[in-house]
Amino acid sequence: MKKNGTFVISLDYEIHWGVFDAMTLEAYGENIRNVNKVIDRLLLLCDKYGVKITFATVGMLFANSKEELLKFNPKLIPSYTNQSLNPFNLIDSIGNEESEDKLHYAQSTINKIKHTGFHEIGTHTYSHYNCWAPGQTIEQFEEDIIAAKKIGKLLDIDVQSIVFPKNQVNTPYLNVCYKHGISSYRGTEESIIYDTKSKRKLKRRIRSFIRLARLIDGYTNLTGHNTYDVEKINKSKDSIVNLPSSRFLRPYFRKLKFLESLKIKRITKSMKYAAKNNQLYHLWWHPHNFGVDMDENFNNLEKIFQAYSLLNKDYGFESKTMTELTLNILEK
Repeated sequence: MKKNGTFVISLDYEIHWGVFDAMTLEAYGENIRNVNKVIDRLLLLCDKYGVKITFATVGMLFANSKEELLKFNPKLIPSYTNQSLNPFNLIDSIGNEESEDKLHYAQSTINKIKHTGFHEIGTHTYSHYNCWAPGQTIEQFEEDIIAAKKIGKLLDIDVQSIVFPKNQVNTPYLNVCYKHGISSYRGTEESIIYDTKSKRKLKRRIRSFIRLARLIDGYTNLTGHNTYDVEKINKSKDSIVNLPSSRFLRPYFRKLKFLESLKIKRITKSMKYAAKNNQLYHLWWHPHNFGVDMDENFNNLEKIFQAYSLLNKDYGFESKTMTELTLNILEK
């Protein structure tokens, strides 16, 4: 594998399927209704700077109609103890086809991404599956992954990478992914404040402290650069490859707009460290994060892409999809 440092971006592409259990349409509707506009603008910016993206896509979005969705639904659906997490309960209330409901179907946008020939379409599971939720089973997860693979083939897409919803990486489930042809996943940062499994077991007061620590870390270097020697952490050639997160790109926040330059500098400094030390820098966010304050968010993103362009010129820092980098690792 050529040693020049790698820039990976993965997006959790989910629209309403990813937030229905946490956000109301009244509170968050503008964000998710603008996702198609965000993606159109993003594709143009990526083309301008030669940046590749892995769109980790909820499988249900591949459908063009309710009839198609029902055809591909998994044989087993998750038996969550908390049924408010179950997206299959929404199906009766959604529109019949994409033309009347762009919050739950996105086949045309997925085809648009595919036809660029530049980006990757991975999976965010079929149903935005909660891998740690009480009540669900590994057998149900496997059926979900099978459904995600099948509906991808509807558009001639072979999904080979996964981003776990809510970053809930359940270790035994990785073998299920690998069994079904998924070769890489996005792990979490090494710092304890990003250990999502531990966080859910902590008392509320400590969880609040962790959220504050994450916020601070977004603007100043609290936990290090979070860059990775991917060959060192993926020595086995017979298991799924971990491409850990480096940074969540926080959306523009009006109340802290005076700190936006610090947020971008936090990211670009770590990108430079990765470029100079031949390591991975993995940035991620959700398209719906850009659904409001779109100009401000894209202004920030363009600054990041401009920094990438300079690092590519000076150090050979290279933009790759998750699967592209995985193939490089496995070929070595």
